[in-house]
Amino acid sequence: MKYNFVTLLLLITTGLGCKTNEVKPPELIKPPISAIDSTDKFPVIPDEELLTLVQKQTFRYFWDFGHPVSGMARERNTSGDVVTSGGSGFGIMTIPVAIERKFITRTQGLERMQKIVAFLNEKAQTFHGAFPHWLNGATGAVVPFSTKDNGADLVETSLLVQGLLTARQYFNGNGNEETALRNDINKIWHAVEWDWFTKNNEEVLYWHWSPSYGWDMNLPIRGWNECLITYALAASSPTHPIGKSVYEKGWTRNGSFVNSREYYGIKLPLGADYGGPLFLSHYSFLGINPIELTDSFTNYFTQNRNHSLINYNYCKTNPAKHAGYSDSCWGLTASDIPDGYNANSPTSDKGVISPTAALSSLPYTPEESMRALRFFYYKLGDKLWGEYGFRDAFSIDERWFADSYLAIDQGPIIIMIENHRSALPWNLFMSCPEVKTGLKKIGF
Repeated sequence: MKYNFVTLLLLITTGLGCKTNEVKPPELIKPPISAIDSTDKFPVIPDEELLTLVQKQTFRYFWDFGHPVSGMARERNTSGDVVTSGGSGFGIMTIPVAIERKFITRTQGLERMQKIVAFLNEKAQTFHGAFPHWLNGATGAVVPFSTKDNGADLVETSLLVQGLLTARQYFNGNGNEETALRNDINKIWHAVEWDWFTKNNEEVLYWHWSPSYGWDMNLPIRGWNECLITYALAASSPTHPIGKSVYEKGWTRNGSFVNSREYYGIKLPLGADYGGPLFLSHYSFLGINPIELTDSFTNYFTQNRNHSLINYNYCKTNPAKHAGYSDSCWGLTASDIPDGYNANSPTSDKGVISPTAALSSLPYTPEESMRALRFFYYKLGDKLWGEYGFRDAFSIDERWFADSYLAIDQGPIIIMIENHRSALPWNLFMSCPEVKTGLKKIGF
């Protein structure tokens, strides 16, 4: 390993306010400051080649490490048979990218999709058409995410369906196999009872339902957060749609999700102070193209760009004085942290940078994200780069680099890089006629 931390221990002495020039007690000594070995750990290559390399290496998480029975994505690299619905949706969306970038052939991609879709139709346990957060990748049985979260997860289902519809639009051939795949995807899509999740016709969608505990989780899905895709698909459903009033009263809370304050001189149209973790601008927008998506509240590209820039400027100014934060080392989102997991953001900052945060923001902040990519790869690559791309997170404060990879963090890297490069995922998902109708219905 060539990576070194240079630790400078500052022993401060002074005669001011002291009768002698003795070293101050340990609790008054400034903590160690860590600098980063600035040498390149890998040969420098053109940016376009670097983007392709990152996509190809990260794709291996879903392709090489996909569950052998179901083809689904494991929750993380230590999950064994536990696969994730939402993370699998992300993995599905990477398949058209991988085919177009020639990482795999169209035939290989079709075969993997057939395996996944057969598993979802024939083995996977569902509840009113919705999937649980976790499944056993061999048997299809629900794996409880928590005691009462042992049934439907409507948000995870929406992330899965987003991927399936993207694949449906890509595999558009007239042959029997691609035609059958589209029909099988439609069977899954049409079975989700989106309107049932209004819990006895309340004008809001609910996140969970359990066959054992009913609605006990009691979590309404209200914005602003990562769940716009859930309302978009619920409004778009050809079989179990919600009405516009559910969107307005449930998601927008009659417009009360508006922010409109400025942070670092940047106006944030929607959401919590400083915008929250960056995945809020990624998950729904893997498929939903925000560039021309406008309603009475905002343009959604502006929302996501400003959110990303606020996150960037927070790390750049580094008010908490975390080691390593800079205009090249930025990005706070939900990820592993030392001894746990946290939804990292400017208001919940644990000193942990997550590569997926900056890299998946590439369509919004191309210069800032490319600067971060070069830093992560060339300067930290010997600690941060591995068999499935960038590891989940790191803290220079703690001299800690995760040994983990998470499906929900790896997937957006591939997809959002491609949206920046060619807009392929956006074009595929937005070509769904049902989605066009649904978005129009709720006011876009």
